Amino acid sequence: MATPTVAANAYANLAKMMERGGAEKAGQAVAGPSFSALLKDSVGSVLEAGKKSDMQTMAMASGKANVMDVVTAVADTDVAVSTLVSVRDRVIQAYEDIMKMPI
Repeated sequence: MATPTVAANAYANLAKMMERGGAEKAGQAVAGPSFSALLKDSVGSVLEAGKKSDMQTMAMASGKANVMDVVTAVADTDVAVSTLVSVRDRVIQAYEDIMKMPI
């Protein structure tokens, strides 16, 4: 289950990525990362969240980690995976909509 803190952090990270890319500042176009670079970074962050969750779980199993840290890591991973699945679904839906357009 997502907590308000996790959601706020996810929103802040998205705002930082969007600020770096494609926005015009002071009349000058700022070259930002491509869509594929943003997608690659997002998938990489999901993988990192999963690895962190796995490491926390293994540390708890060996008695070296706090239960709260494990729950937080698992929640972060859950939010990241849910977001990735939602984006995937929207991309597939957009592709299908484009394919349905008459030529």
